Amino acid sequence: MKFKRILLKLSGESLQGEQGYGIDVNRLNDYARQIKEIADMGVEIGIVIGGGNIFRGLTGAGKGFDRVKGDQMGMCATVINSLGLSSALEAIGQKTKVLTAIRMEPIGEFYTKWKAIEAMKQGQVVIMSAGTGNPYFTTDTGSSLRGIEIEADVMLKGTRVDGVYTADPEKDPTATKFHDITYQEVIAKGLKVMDVTATAMCMQNNLPIYVFNMDIVGNLKKVMEGEEIGTLVHN
Repeated sequence: MKFKRILLKLSGESLQGEQGYGIDVNRLNDYARQIKEIADMGVEIGIVIGGGNIFRGLTGAGKGFDRVKGDQMGMCATVINSLGLSSALEAIGQKTKVLTAIRMEPIGEFYTKWKAIEAMKQGQVVIMSAGTGNPYFTTDTGSSLRGIEIEADVMLKGTRVDGVYTADPEKDPTATKFHDITYQEVIAKGLKVMDVTATAMCMQNNLPIYVFNMDIVGNLKKVMEGEEIGTLVHN
């Protein structure tokens, strides 16, 4: 097994599946089964999910929402997604714990690093929601922060594409894929792996990022078994 403890970053957009908004139950269940599969292998799992399928603070700000309130709405959206994933995991027999960066008892417990690590060691999948709890930070930055805090071996970024490309492969058919790439190159080339704040945090704290396509069922297990199906971003 390649990694003992991971931070899995899931995009909110991916959760909408084919329907274009909200939560697609089939996609949610696919994710839950993949996560349980690696939990059964003994992997310690922390998860951060975005909220873009429900509300995006930055887009809201462009439409006249106050940026801080917009970001807070986005944080609440991540909590909804986290509860959905927790529910899907519990339904197939996988224990979970939802932690929130803003006090929201009884919806979830207030996040601390030690609470998260303790739960992971007990075999629970820990879902860390509400971003960093602060405006102006994306869930990418939230996942970098949480990955570093929980001392994860790697951040697995599950997206719709199978790695990092020279350009957006969905828009540019000539885009070529990197097998691995340094954080410096990602920042210098302006590649959209994560936002610059998140990438810089991973770089400074030496947390490698592995980008892969989570929408293909079975891929998460392949990553854990060391199959090279994505792109590694490292120092």
